Amino acid sequence: MTSPRLLLGLGALAAGAALSATLSAATGIGFEPGEELPGGATTTPDHGRNAFSYPAANLSVDRQTPFFIGNSFFKKSWVGAPASTTGRDGLGPHFIARACAGCHAMDGRGAPPPVDEHGVSTEQPVGLLLRLSIPGEGGKDGVVPEPTYGGQLNNLALPDLRPEARITVRYQEIAGQFADGTPYSLRKPSYELSELGYGPMHPQTLVSPRVAPQVIGLGLLEAIPEARLRELAERQAAEDAGISGRPNRVWDTSRQDWVIGRFGWKANVGTVAHQTAGAFNGDIGITSRLFPHEECTAAQADCVARQKQEAAWRAERGEHRTDIDDRALERTIFYTATLAVPERRNPRDPQVLAGKRIFHEARCASCHVPSHVTGEAKDFPELSGQTIWPYTDLLLHDMGEGLADGRPDFEADGREWRTPPLWGIGLIPAVNGHQYLLHDGRARGVLEAVLWHGGEAEASKQHVLGLSKEAREALVKFVESL
Repeated sequence: MTSPRLLLGLGALAAGAALSATLSAATGIGFEPGEELPGGATTTPDHGRNAFSYPAANLSVDRQTPFFIGNSFFKKSWVGAPASTTGRDGLGPHFIARACAGCHAMDGRGAPPPVDEHGVSTEQPVGLLLRLSIPGEGGKDGVVPEPTYGGQLNNLALPDLRPEARITVRYQEIAGQFADGTPYSLRKPSYELSELGYGPMHPQTLVSPRVAPQVIGLGLLEAIPEARLRELAERQAAEDAGISGRPNRVWDTSRQDWVIGRFGWKANVGTVAHQTAGAFNGDIGITSRLFPHEECTAAQADCVARQKQEAAWRAERGEHRTDIDDRALERTIFYTATLAVPERRNPRDPQVLAGKRIFHEARCASCHVPSHVTGEAKDFPELSGQTIWPYTDLLLHDMGEGLADGRPDFEADGREWRTPPLWGIGLIPAVNGHQYLLHDGRARGVLEAVLWHGGEAEASKQHVLGLSKEAREALVKFVESL
């Protein structure tokens, strides 16, 4: 015979379950139809080493041709000019990689260099670069480049040139503990420059490290209407709850206009076209119609001389005046715009759903906005009208002093960062063999990334610090399912 006390307990559990189901339906923290396909109809199913390298699933066979041509330009290495491979020459004079895939291996995320037992880097970075600037009004560049070394430090050069510098990364471990007493450790990086090839830097130089992110879903993010991003900023401001993202207004070279920034760690780039051509130029030294000049400053006489030599070689051979022609550039832009997002893993798993509820309760979803509907994507009908789940608002947020780089970029200040999309984050280990997160790769996993949050996200971090071990594991399980 069932006791009255047990009946009461079962009744309470049933009522609680019903209430939980009601809350889930009202707040969107249960399973939501469609969220298993974060890229909508463009989503692909692979979860292995190639998970980030597929074309959008709804791309027709004919439309896949420019994708695979662009893939070849993204992944093949460039060489110095002149060379017999005239379609691939033009590397440098200064650079950080010989191919886009040098930083975005398998279209995935770069990593800071490995370190020894003392937390000191043992190699020169490849998937991590240093932005440089000095205080001042940047205009259409967003920043004032450092006078001698420009806007980005390049630690590699052609054989007859001097590299700009060597970079050493050092980590300091910072101990802490959760409310239940479980200890944790965060690593705080510092950066040292040595063997400066062209003399000292400006005394007010601002340095900001940036890890190369995975490049999936970029065309979908560009297709989110500007009105949607403004609406999110207005909604956050109206809620007056300490979270107030704002768009970065940036100059776009491809459109020759001011647009809302969507890409880069500070949302300092507005379109895939600008991002692709800018990375060719800044990271590899490849010129194009959008960026027709390499960054050689007046202090870099050998670099300037090399530029003049290359221009003379091209004129003598009757070649186009830039390293990459318009057709190859457009194919590479097509490729980066149509790289697919892989589908979710186990989105109905009870632990994943528990973690999703915690994600919302901690107000992580205020900035990592789960879903959007894309507008009309010019030249990309496959990306238009898609319900997508990137978990970002693409807005700038004050992330506190712990993550501050002190370096403004367009309208972003030295404490602000763009909310990064979370889709694909759980597949970085499968694709790239690591899980170094945040803008500089300091975090060794999801929890460390959360614990670096401050500023507008301080309350969310404190919520996570108070969670039980089981709740923390559920939260991580959810984020890694995205």
